[in-house]
Amino acid sequence: MKYSEAILEIEEIVRQLEDEQISIDDLSEQVRKATALIKYCREILYKTESEISEALKTLQNKDAAEE
Repeated sequence: MKYSEAILEIEEIVRQLEDEQISIDDLSEQVRKATALIKYCREILYKTESEISEALKTLQNKDAAEE
């Protein structure tokens, strides 16, 4: 699953909650699903942040070595 797909699913669950479209029988399941999707998105964001940070450090080290 891609990040954008997970976000869309979270948004849909929130919309259904706001519109009171989720029955009490399905509420717990939808909350669990949203929680798992949020965790997944956070993991992707943390991984991406780490990769970008590492790439910037590499570029800075390369630039410093060339000076």
